[in-house]
Amino acid sequence: QVQLVESGGGFVQAGGSLRLSCAASGRSFSTNYMGWFRQAPGKGREFVGRITWSGGITYYSDSVKGRFTISRDNANNTVYLHMNSLKPEDTAVYYCAASAWPVVAPSNVQYWGQGTQVTVSS
Repeated sequence: QVQLVESGGGFVQAGGSLRLSCAASGRSFSTNYMGWFRQAPGKGREFVGRITWSGGITYYSDSVKGRFTISRDNANNTVYLHMNSLKPEDTAVYYCAASAWPVVAPSNVQYWGQGTQVTVSS
């Protein structure tokens, strides 16, 4: 069983930056893929990006490419989502996810964090 705990959400003005953290405990080496999703009010859960523990290979959705970056700290079992040039439409609850296979949709995810709120004001 893998436990994921997000932190770092908050309130920021448009154009600002935030960094989210996801601490993974009980990590199985089979869950090589770590992803970030977000869910805005009244909308479905949307893929943001992912990274692999091994090799740090990243992949991003078009909506955040060039603004968001995902990194990982293998020694501390922590994944980060660095968000720059934030827009009001980035407002959502952000979820950390873990899986043994590449995550691109909620159906791919084996484990979820509890989510952290990010609010971007215009």
